Amino acid sequence: MCGRYAASRGPEDLAGIFEIELGVPNPQEVQDPQESTGPLVPDYNVAPTKEVLVVLDRPLKDAASPRPVRQLRRLRWGLVPAWAKSPEGAARMINARAETVHEKPAYRQAFAARRCILPADGYYEWVTGREERDLEVEGKRKRARKQPYFVTPADGSVFAMAGLYEFWRDRTLPDGHPRAWWVTCSVITTEAETAPLAVPPQEGPKALADIHPRMPLMLTPDRWDAWLDPRRTDTAELRELLVPPPEGLMRAYPVGTAVSNVRNNGPELLKELSGPEEGTLF
Repeated sequence: MCGRYAASRGPEDLAGIFEIELGVPNPQEVQDPQESTGPLVPDYNVAPTKEVLVVLDRPLKDAASPRPVRQLRRLRWGLVPAWAKSPEGAARMINARAETVHEKPAYRQAFAARRCILPADGYYEWVTGREERDLEVEGKRKRARKQPYFVTPADGSVFAMAGLYEFWRDRTLPDGHPRAWWVTCSVITTEAETAPLAVPPQEGPKALADIHPRMPLMLTPDRWDAWLDPRRTDTAELRELLVPPPEGLMRAYPVGTAVSNVRNNGPELLKELSGPEEGTLF
């Protein structure tokens, strides 16, 4: 699962990493009326329905050439299928399972033609301590306390999460309205690694599967071009790109519970704790 993540890299850094040809457009260059144009700031607590930066390959509107152009765009996290009657439920469409994304009605069209990458520093996942789980089972605690962990590439590189994007037309608004079109996205998830972490915490989980059974599918750089290319539409070939990356690339460490409140935001959320906070021991 991926329900919260951090993304601190700016457009300039991402442009170099992903060889972006067209950055986040200014008001005169907006190609999709729904896309926002406000200032971009690092986000250390990205939550569903927020606007996020994504990398995608797409031909430019009204361009003479049909060649896909690599772009850095700002989309809303929480996919709204093109056939949906309303955007309600987008907050529940933040993840698509790699095992079934090619066949689920909400995702299969986007999987065939509208794939993207969501650049991140890493993602947050919450673990319920054994004692807390026991109390919850016994009915002595209605809501168990959970310890958040931050999962990130051990070498400090970008966490390139495989994603999908989709267009949705709000039929309640007239043509030309700035909010008539929505452009939304979803993160693809896969089974969490059971192999040892590259850098395990001193206390707590030793593998990603110890934290949560699912994780975002990270694409290694050798797969970026193939994944983003909209001219690739063969389902069988595309599914081969959904293989998890090599094991042992990640580290995970405990962070403060402040990240559990989406209103909190800042680099301090990524501060590594020496161990799980009291009462939430793994």
